[in-house]
Amino acid sequence: HVIDISEKRTLLLKGIFSYICAAGVLLFLTTPVVHDHVDKRHISWLIYGVIFCTGIMRSFTGPNFTAIIATVVPRQFLQNATTWSQGSWMGASVTGHALGGFLIAMLGNTGTMVIICCLQIAAFFILMQLKPKPVIHKMKEGKAWESVQQGLRFVFKTKELLGAFALDMFAVLFGGAVAMVPVYAKDILKIGPMGFGWLNAATDIGAIIIVIILTISPMKRAQGRKLFIAIGGFGTCIILFGLSKWFLLSFAALMIAGMLDGISVVIRGTVMQLKTPDHLRGRVSSVSSMFINSSNELGQFESGVASRLLGVVPSVVFGGAMTVLIVIITWFKFPTLRKFEY
Repeated sequence: HVIDISEKRTLLLKGIFSYICAAGVLLFLTTPVVHDHVDKRHISWLIYGVIFCTGIMRSFTGPNFTAIIATVVPRQFLQNATTWSQGSWMGASVTGHALGGFLIAMLGNTGTMVIICCLQIAAFFILMQLKPKPVIHKMKEGKAWESVQQGLRFVFKTKELLGAFALDMFAVLFGGAVAMVPVYAKDILKIGPMGFGWLNAATDIGAIIIVIILTISPMKRAQGRKLFIAIGGFGTCIILFGLSKWFLLSFAALMIAGMLDGISVVIRGTVMQLKTPDHLRGRVSSVSSMFINSSNELGQFESGVASRLLGVVPSVVFGGAMTVLIVIITWFKFPTLRKFEY
């Protein structure tokens, strides 16, 4: 609701500025002055508090980033723009995790936080180059809940969106095999820290590869069917990973799963951009974030509970099988999504 009634560029700049402030606080907490005069337990609680605040900021900036794409990119280029957006996010996620450890080892915590602050300030000035866009959706403040309901009703009424969100949510919920990678690396494959690092990065590597391919050669037809095929293949790869006893096979299964997941993410993002009217983009993007983020966290919880009840290997195989079952059910439940193409 807030995103739709606000000027998106201004709101995004406020969000990035909040991130800069949070990074500044974390930078201050890493300095020797703080460590010499403040108890470590209190510092830990302050860090947790800052991280909690960044989660609140993300609930505004995440959907806003998605919603603002359609305001700056012509409709005929939305598919390619969505692919570039997802690719840059995945690339930053992988390189950020890798560089984080490297920078801490080379520069220490304080030096690393200085780099982070500089990057966020650079992002702030880059976003300032965007021109302000007129607010399309205008509603009185007292109508906020009605506005939120309008966004939810639109998602549940639009079968292509609902099907894509539900399919992706349940696939992530039951296909969260990545949560079991440490157990597989240590107890089943016995591959050591280096092997664990490669196995943990396999899905991200696959996702980046497919996004690069889709950027160069976008999908032309039958994207709805390809969405089902991709998620069904994702579930099959999870089953294969669960049964594998060889490192190379496990790595290949997770990398292909990442590629197929990348395909589904790009298609889902493009479906959302094409089917959502401008005045509802913020609310629909927020619903999408709610679907996906909750399934990520619940998927890891489900993997842990299932592994405790069934054992590690059966729980991963069960998750992959449930993903395939969800694809079959959704195939018949949402024919409009199956026939969707752009």
